[in-house]
Amino acid sequence: MADGDDRQATFGSDGSLETDTTPDATGENDFDEPKEPNETDGGYNRYAVSSLLQKAVRRSDEEVAAWAAWELARSGYAWNLWDRLTLYVVEDLRAGSDVALTIERYEELATERWEPAEWKGRLCAIHAALAAARAQSTREGPNADEYFRAVADVRAEARERGEEPAHDFPVGDLDPGGEFDAIFDGHTGEGSKLGRGTRFFKTRGARVGPEGEGEHSARWQRLAMILDAERDYDAAELDRAVEPVDPDDPWHEPEEIGGEAERNDADEERDDADEERADADAGDRADTDDTRGSLSDFSS
Repeated sequence: MADGDDRQATFGSDGSLETDTTPDATGENDFDEPKEPNETDGGYNRYAVSSLLQKAVRRSDEEVAAWAAWELARSGYAWNLWDRLTLYVVEDLRAGSDVALTIERYEELATERWEPAEWKGRLCAIHAALAAARAQSTREGPNADEYFRAVADVRAEARERGEEPAHDFPVGDLDPGGEFDAIFDGHTGEGSKLGRGTRFFKTRGARVGPEGEGEHSARWQRLAMILDAERDYDAAELDRAVEPVDPDDPWHEPEEIGGEAERNDADEERDDADEERADADAGDRADTDDTRGSLSDFSS
């Protein structure tokens, strides 16, 4: 169940089910009998139908998913249906599936343009459930969350004992010079201290893969680097900037690319000169401002 979903099933201290039946879900069932709390029109418990819907989506059973969505919609539990379908997108479907937008659109039609329990609303419910059931199912999100939380506990317990953890995060320690050295460019404090500026970012931090840059993107990257008025990139650096990362070793970067060391020194000398000029200009402006007075002089 989703964290914070206050309309989901809860149980009292005596084990009894605490219900939250909306007015739309009252009335009689298909057998002309008064509906019990949380009962669908077909005489089923709505929590069972909701769970059935999720398992049908997960197992790609289109017919069962379509029926469960229809049953919830016609029984006055459309809010439950759409809450559940939205959750399934992130809990049970592969990341990046465009079904999320499909379900969102059907929900908008069913709840804002039409009545959820009426014919058009029920069709939206069926289509949304079918879309979810036909999408690629996976538990990768919840599995990753559960695994990472377990590792966090193991790491914390190991630190308390002064030991190395039996299981660690996939990044280990994030330090310059380690496996993920490429992340420490000028966008990080560590990278700035190491003098890693635009040159380092272009030839390491901005690389993509494993497919690499497309034809147009690679051409634009090369031309932008060639036309850079402040830096002179050699052929090796231009090639490295658009070279796909190795899918088997995506974080490896050479210590030096072409004549990078000498070029970095030149970059630093130019940057230092620019800073000196900027400081001098700031001083000149300050002297000029002093002769003209300050706004605070006229604030009385």
